[in-house]
Amino acid sequence: MDDLLTFDNLSDLVVLVFLQAVLGFDNLLYISIESQRAPEASQKSVRYWGIIIAVALRVVLLFLMLQLIEALKIPFYVFDIPGIITGGVNFATLIFVFGGVFIMYTAVREISHMLTIEQLDKSTGNKTQKTATQVVIMIVLMNLIFSFDSILSAIAITKVFVILTIAIMVSGLAMLALANTVTAFLQRNRMYEVLGLFILLIVGVVLLGEAGPAAAHAMHQDDLQLKFFGHA
Repeated sequence: MDDLLTFDNLSDLVVLVFLQAVLGFDNLLYISIESQRAPEASQKSVRYWGIIIAVALRVVLLFLMLQLIEALKIPFYVFDIPGIITGGVNFATLIFVFGGVFIMYTAVREISHMLTIEQLDKSTGNKTQKTATQVVIMIVLMNLIFSFDSILSAIAITKVFVILTIAIMVSGLAMLALANTVTAFLQRNRMYEVLGLFILLIVGVVLLGEAGPAAAHAMHQDDLQLKFFGHA
């Protein structure tokens, strides 16, 4: 216990909590927006269980990544077609690509839906309804996509599992505390929901951008940077 309560570990914990809060904002936006697709009577419980399950799976993902971090770094394929495509692809590359594309698709779908209705304030009633279970599954899946980036950043700060787990749990409690408030705010101010969707769109683009250098950063080899037609 004394080994955990060191100045370095406590300072790392403070930094990690702040990092999780910053990186978790877009996640909270998605939860607030997606939960409105569930039946109104189930929306609060959807947010609650979605966050609880997602945090539990995030801890499991953290444990697995700590055990497999070295293996996940290694590129499993290296492109070598000069002038067209060069560079390495590892597990992180795939996560960033698929995660970025999926987040962008979700944001564009919601934005286009809002732009096709006559009155923005009526958009909630026109949203395609999903079952509570479907929404919880979507929240959990998206949370895992968002968390992959934040866990990689966290592991770069410390590899102490207990400290990392505490930071994840604190961020989960913060999301539980704020989810209903953020959702209510977005329902009262529909234009901010549009802004939130544009933020998610930007996050998707950023994730795609991080896919290129993922293998290069992991292996500390610049020649593994993905380049298309000679450009990174």
